[in-house]
Amino acid sequence: MTVTQQPQHPVESAEPEAGAQWCGCPSRRTVVSAVGVAGLAVALTACGGSDDGGGSDEAQEPAGEASDQPTEGGGGGGEELAKTADIPEGGGTVFKDQGVVVVQPTAGDFKAYSSKCTHAGCGVKDVSGGTINCVCHGSKFSIEDGSVKGGPAPKPLPAAQITVDGDSIKLG
Repeated sequence: MTVTQQPQHPVESAEPEAGAQWCGCPSRRTVVSAVGVAGLAVALTACGGSDDGGGSDEAQEPAGEASDQPTEGGGGGGEELAKTADIPEGGGTVFKDQGVVVVQPTAGDFKAYSSKCTHAGCGVKDVSGGTINCVCHGSKFSIEDGSVKGGPAPKPLPAAQITVDGDSIKLG
């Protein structure tokens, strides 16, 4: 007489086979799906920013609603970002907490863009060599118009609204 032993739980299906003992354990499909979701969460977290001073200095706040063109001159405006003398000609400054980067491509011409890279949403790190640079994956954007100059970014940085009032640069 031959005795065959039934498995503790079925391997291929979430439902027990006729005559099988069911232990209530999750199916292989459930376990694999959960591991996949956890891996995705880790990968997305790795692409996010960090304010702890270690690793990269990335903006974590979105720039908010951006207009198509920055506003220059006139009164009004909101929070003061900087003095015009603080923004170097041919360069710029990243304002991480406000989610914008302000540049001065030519003397007296101030522009602002979102500091959130259009590739993976990392915060841009700095402005040098005529480009706004994202260190996450190497995207570079023109200080002239925010267009992509290199890297995997699929589209330009959106313009942000600023006002220049005398020697003051204000957000909004």
